[in-house]
This record gives sequence, C-alpha cells and structure tokens, in this order.
Amino acid sequence: MRILMMGSGGVGGYFGARMAAGGSDIVFIARGAHLAAINSHGLRINSRDMGDITIYPANATSDPSEIGVVDYVIVAVKLWDTEKVGRSILPILGPETTVLSLQNGVEGDAMLSGIVGQHRMISGVAFIASSIDQPGVIRHIGTMQRVVIGESDGTTTRRVNYLHQALTKGGVVSEISADVERTIWEKFVFLIGLSSTTTLMRKTLGPIRQDSESRQLLLEVMKETVAVGRARGVALSDDFAEDRLEFADQLPSDMTSSMHHDLEAGKPLELPWLSGAVVRFGEQEGIATPANKTVCEALEKFTKGVQ
Repeated sequence: MRILMMGSGGVGGYFGARMAAGGSDIVFIARGAHLAAINSHGLRINSRDMGDITIYPANATSDPSEIGVVDYVIVAVKLWDTEKVGRSILPILGPETTVLSLQNGVEGDAMLSGIVGQHRMISGVAFIASSIDQPGVIRHIGTMQRVVIGESDGTTTRRVNYLHQALTKGGVVSEISADVERTIWEKFVFLIGLSSTTTLMRKTLGPIRQDSESRQLLLEVMKETVAVGRARGVALSDDFAEDRLEFADQLPSDMTSSMHHDLEAGKPLELPWLSGAVVRFGEQEGIATPANKTVCEALEKFTKGVQ
C-alpha cells in the first residue's frame, strides 16, 4: 500500500514520518526550501517527549502527478488550498484510492468530496501540536499525537483498518470511531479556543490561561462553538467547553496554534473556516456568537496574509 501525504508540514510531515518509520511506503508532497531540505537531508522530527527520528532518504516531490496511482491520499494542507489540492490529486486516484482529510475545521470533507467523490472519503481528525521549525524539520511539542478515523456511516471497513494499522505501527495513537463527526467537532471546539486566543493575543497558551480576561475569552469562544454544534445535531455535552478549559490547563505552556504561526509568518489565516465558520453556523442556526465575531473583526485584515 502506498500513502501520499498531501502537505508535509506539522501534521502531514509528522504523521507521514512516523508511518514511514513504522515501515509504510510514504510519499511526501512539499515545496520550496522545505522540499529541498527533505531531499538533501531527509525529513527530521524533533520531539522532546516522543523521541526524534529522521527519514532518510525520504520520497518527496512537489508534483503529485509524478507519483502514479496511490492507495491513500492524506490531505494536510491549509484550508484555503483545499480546492486546488483536490484537483491536483485527481490524476493519482485509482478505482480504490481512499482520501482522508486531516485539516483543521469541520468543512474539509465537504470541500474535497465535491471534487474527488464522496465514495473515496473517510473522515478523520488529528490531535497534535507541531509545526515546521526550519526547512526539513518538524518540531513536536508535548506527548499528544493522536489520529481518529472512521467511515462517515460508522461502519468498520478494510480501508479504515489498514490505515489504522499503518499509524499504529508508526507509534501513533490511532483510534477507529463509529461517530467520527463528533470527534471532529470535539477537536473543533478546542481549536477555536486555541487558535482565536493565541492569534488574537500573539501569545502561547500558558499566559492566556493564567490571565483572567483572556481565560474567559478562551472559554467563551468554545462555549459558542459547542452551542452551534449542538444546534447542528452534534452530540456534544452542554458543559464540553468547560471540560476543554480543564484540558487546556494540562497542556504545555508553550503550546500555540498553527494560525498563530501563520500570522507571525505573514501567511494567510484559516480564520474564515475557524471562528468565521462558527459565526456563519451561528447565523444559520439563530445563535449569537459575539466572542467569535469579535475575533473575526480583529483579525480580518490579516486573513489574506502580507500582500
């Protein structure tokens, strides 16, 4: 089985490298200096808690059409690139190729399925704090490195089981869920809290949870996300935001979000699909989302990055 990592940053690079270390046939799609470093020196994972690894040589390219048909495509690119990426992988999709999005937010599957076909899709979500530290190097913070996958209808299939085994062999905490949509939303709730506060305040999680005002904002944006999810039929508990606040207290103080990294680097932000999505969903469901609306208004001018 051949697995293509469409995007080799904090998510795709990390999990692809772990699976490669476990014996899976992994192809990495990267670009620019990151690609050049991977081809020259391999792909390195620096993880102070889970152990460092280097995949050398690593099979990496910038053009998916060079690869030929693969068995799995794991999409781990920024949400603004989803449609472009969906079209770029069409030439490498065979009759049995499976596509999995490990992107942020709750809309990646819908965007991809309209391009590659719903029958190819399995659903999933990644829990990890990682980013590109320098070209060819992924920095992982803490012990969290978990992937949850499943069929949208909750059935157990061979294609889900195989990918689960590949992740497990690489030392990744992998789970198969019969209700993967709920798990995606569970991550979404915390991601909204982490991304909105760290990006808005340009700080890591530690100082945010220690300050009473920023801690309250962290809670409020998550509470709004829970309310919107419940209105859309997702089985989230009424006190799930409070649960995630307690979870945040257990995480490394230097943890931050990929959107914070993107802001600092002058890159486009995933804001329209994060707090922006909460506001959109709230309008559709008749639920007020003032905290997320404030975040969107404050960060809107940065959404397209530095021009």
